[in-house]
Amino acid sequence: MSRSQIRNSSAGPTTMTIVVALALAPAVVLGFARFAYALLLPPMRADLGWSLSTAGAMNSANALGYLVGALASAACARRFGARRSFLIAFAVTVASLLLTALTGDVVVLLVLRAAAGISGAVAFITGAGLVAQIAQHSQPRKAVLFLGVYFAGGGAGIVISGLTVPALLAVTHSTTGWRWGWVLLGIIGAIAFIPAWLGAKRSEEPPAQPRHDRRWPMRSFVPVLGAYGLFGVGYIAYMTFIVAFLHQAGAGAGEITAFWSVLGISSVAGAFLWVRPISHLRGANSVAVVLAAVALGAILPLISRSVPIALVSAIFFGGSFLAVVTSVTSVTRRSLPPHHWTPAIATLTVAFAVGQIIGPELTGLLSEGAAGLKVGLGVSAALLVGAALTALKQRPVGDLEPSA
Repeated sequence: MSRSQIRNSSAGPTTMTIVVALALAPAVVLGFARFAYALLLPPMRADLGWSLSTAGAMNSANALGYLVGALASAACARRFGARRSFLIAFAVTVASLLLTALTGDVVVLLVLRAAAGISGAVAFITGAGLVAQIAQHSQPRKAVLFLGVYFAGGGAGIVISGLTVPALLAVTHSTTGWRWGWVLLGIIGAIAFIPAWLGAKRSEEPPAQPRHDRRWPMRSFVPVLGAYGLFGVGYIAYMTFIVAFLHQAGAGAGEITAFWSVLGISSVAGAFLWVRPISHLRGANSVAVVLAAVALGAILPLISRSVPIALVSAIFFGGSFLAVVTSVTSVTRRSLPPHHWTPAIATLTVAFAVGQIIGPELTGLLSEGAAGLKVGLGVSAALLVGAALTALKQRPVGDLEPSA
């Protein structure tokens, strides 16, 4: 498809097909490489004898890699192009999933988790740049929808892993079944790479940054950067340890499957439910509102460990946490010219990644005491509340598109 064809059909089904194909990247680099770790963590701990601190360090390594990838993504896009960087990073992430199944060595697993983080960030950010470029030629509400669908790919990955990994672990009847879980995710990721490759080839390359205007106005976005960093700490702690928390409460494989599936389905549904609020709320108000919903979802399991409350938590948290990324990206698009989008998204992702590095390790350390995971998850919920309040301090920077 030529660039003119993309522009002329930006509101049509062909463009949405391209966006859905690109959304397979978040499904793999987030839904599989990052979030599915929570499903495989209990058997990995049982087989490898990990402490909660070691378990948290694995996701901290992934988050550290994500930080490195976020820092490098803009340079990769300039050097190799967004589409090529997207595809290479996607392929590296798939390879890391498969290689994780081959070893139980802590150091090697830390390296693989970090590698998946680096490649995952590059794929995620450059893919977001491709979708933002597609959205540029659309009406505001349609643009938010495209972004929401892309980020909801992470939710689709949660659904797929939630339906397949627990079932596989139940069939294997062994603590070593976690290895087959990583193999399964790697195979699905390899299959997903094919349509994502076709989508990237049919996408338009984002505009290059002019030499005279390569620095985006980061100082004007300090509250959003702070809120996004706090979100990174709070949300990743929930996503890393909530399954272990429910296991401790006596939840069985069926209940875990139901919880994880509801979480993923809600995140996909949230891509559509949050379109109108995000497209209408001005400044960073949309970010604050979505973060408040995420915080509510994180608080509910601390009130009661019952299955119904856990499912309500999954609905609120799952239906909102990926919408935070959509709302932050939407604020960026509204406030900045197109050539600043990729570096701005990359910088925001750096703040987010720093939070992700801190979150799992902090939660693991806080949870080593007698009170267990409830303390760590309580701190993460408090940080999410703080993130929502911080976002309210963001002042409007500019508005380059009308409301929907």
